[in-house]
Amino acid sequence: MYTREQLTDLVNRAVSSLSFPEEAVKLFEPVIYVLGAGGKRLRPVIALMACNLFSDRIDDAVKPVAGLEIFHNFTLVHDDIMDQANVRRNSPTVHKKWSPNQAILSGDVMAFMANECLLEAPAPIAADVFRTFNKAAVEVCIGQQLDMDFERSLVISGEDYLRMIELKTAVLLGASCRIGAILGGADKKNADLLYEFGRNLGIAFQIQDDLLDLYGDEKLFGKAHGGDIVSNKKTFLYVKALELASGTQSRRLQELFSGVESDPAGKVKAVKELFDQMGIRQLTLEAANHYISSSFSFLDRVGVRKDRMEELIRFAESLIGREH
Repeated sequence: MYTREQLTDLVNRAVSSLSFPEEAVKLFEPVIYVLGAGGKRLRPVIALMACNLFSDRIDDAVKPVAGLEIFHNFTLVHDDIMDQANVRRNSPTVHKKWSPNQAILSGDVMAFMANECLLEAPAPIAADVFRTFNKAAVEVCIGQQLDMDFERSLVISGEDYLRMIELKTAVLLGASCRIGAILGGADKKNADLLYEFGRNLGIAFQIQDDLLDLYGDEKLFGKAHGGDIVSNKKTFLYVKALELASGTQSRRLQELFSGVESDPAGKVKAVKELFDQMGIRQLTLEAANHYISSSFSFLDRVGVRKDRMEELIRFAESLIGREH
């Protein structure tokens, strides 16, 4: 069995060994910049862990799952343009360092590079691998559209918000698990169980990320509290609060999230007070725990020995910051 560190090293080597055409060098400079900026490589690593559940021979899986990392970074390049973000991983974003047009074009070519990697899956399973990926890729785009739509809406239902984060964030984690399982020789039942494991884990991860923005340890989280509130981002906390708020509380929340606040610290304090009045922190924890439990319930049903799951379980626990 491989460790997380060993699998991360395999992915890093696969990404760093990518070759680029000598023509139109400027097209690929941002690609090299983005892929070389690091990141946790969560999606390809969890894919290789899923593969390793069923097979100790994972060499044929490394290049295809590297495509998941390239695709994920492609989405970040385009997301940063739409969000007008200036920094990513403590470095200038592509559109800031080069230009929006360059970021669009270099992002586009990354999507096709991801396809090429995934098509290196062994022939008998290549179609299943690619269909799993392509379905998730379309869903990620739908999720991003929903997120953009929500920016213009002050009231969003909890059901709609959960569907958005499922599509934008969780389905790619689920697809990574399913692709890894297929590459390892899993049957459809086990591949589907691992998809649901990853999808539920992804939803829990995003809910917890929303929570940490306001209630996390600033030293561990790496940024000041309330960034989502200052930028009027609709999170699980905001959506849940609107569902529970009285008329006065609802009006105040919508007022706070309706424009640019001249006193960001005061805005964060006011929103936090409203959340605390409604017990939003605890309700958010309960929601995350629901998806965590669902995630592990699917993993428990996968037909492999429990000792082969130990590394994947540790990895999943590190993502959601708790012991199973």
